[in-house]
Amino acid sequence: MGTTTDRRGVLHVVTDPRRRGSQAFAHDLDAALRDRGRSSAVVALAGSGEMDFPVLGPGRLHPSTLRELRRRAAGAGVVIAHGSTTLDACGIALAGTGTPFVYVNIGDPRHWARDALRRARVGLLLRRAAAIASVSPTGREILLHTYRLAPGRVRAIPNGRRPERFPPPDATDRSKARAELRLPTGATVLVVVGALAVEKRVALAIEAFAQLVEGDSQRAEEASEHAELPTYRLLVAGEGPERAALEALAARRAPGRVTFTGNLADLGPVYRAGDVLVLSSTSEGVPGVLVEAGMTAIPAAATDVGFVRDVVVDGVTGALAEVGPGAGDPAPLVAAIRRVLADRDAMGRAARARCLERHAMETVVDAWTALLDEHTR
Repeated sequence: MGTTTDRRGVLHVVTDPRRRGSQAFAHDLDAALRDRGRSSAVVALAGSGEMDFPVLGPGRLHPSTLRELRRRAAGAGVVIAHGSTTLDACGIALAGTGTPFVYVNIGDPRHWARDALRRARVGLLLRRAAAIASVSPTGREILLHTYRLAPGRVRAIPNGRRPERFPPPDATDRSKARAELRLPTGATVLVVVGALAVEKRVALAIEAFAQLVEGDSQRAEEASEHAELPTYRLLVAGEGPERAALEALAARRAPGRVTFTGNLADLGPVYRAGDVLVLSSTSEGVPGVLVEAGMTAIPAAATDVGFVRDVVVDGVTGALAEVGPGAGDPAPLVAAIRRVLADRDAMGRAARARCLERHAMETVVDAWTALLDEHTR
């Protein structure tokens, strides 16, 4: 996108090119808008990662990054700021340019309101946006109440995924995916997908998995000395600073049962190989992994945080666990996993139906197109 202004053109701004939820959504929305004949491009403020986005500068709020953002935005009719520091960057870089920006709120807005000064600063930046799109209706209500925003400026538009990329597997698909990932064909496979970072609390998922294995092994031994022990595997897809510590924990608590894949360009085989998605985070918005797994008919056992309830309906599309702050007691998550395993097929069908109804990309793009048309300069 050049400096000649395209009045209908869209510039998406993400924090960095890592393969995370907001970046994946920006990528998919960009492609969907271009499919509809609209000029669209994605840039990252700074950093490095797996996604092929141009990087604007050496730091998210570095002066040269902001200058380049301002230059690129001059060629767009509207800018979409996808979460996190993109609010600060667009609020600063686009001031006085006449280029409107729409901010996508992906997490719990209360995270920014821990003190009056921070709440006031964030409120000022939010008011600089032409509009705000929350990925959750609950998030929209929190934004309105916390920052006293005009109701007409805040929309609830869910994040979306292309259903054709996440088809439910048949037995052949599942066997092929497990062979590709070196997992036993007949195992019960739990999957964790996400950054290996503190806030994702993957250590809790590993501990819950270990207790699940220990509990079922003990039950089988008590039932009969000849009882067949269940075969469990945990598949962890993602990368991050916690990986070494998590691998050590897995080797100690569930030796030989946990596979770490690192970052994968295609998560399809992970979902096709899985029986249950496990999400153990301390905070979330509406996690894209829940939508992707749900479309693949994989139910979730998840901590009841953020807006997870938008996707996981307890007892219907999965099971929720009330887990306290910090490391947390794994027992509620173990119980949630057991509930999902007991009704996996029905929950998987319900998860797919809910995600197709609420998160299919075509429906989401319709809502975004309407919003962009209102605010394109």
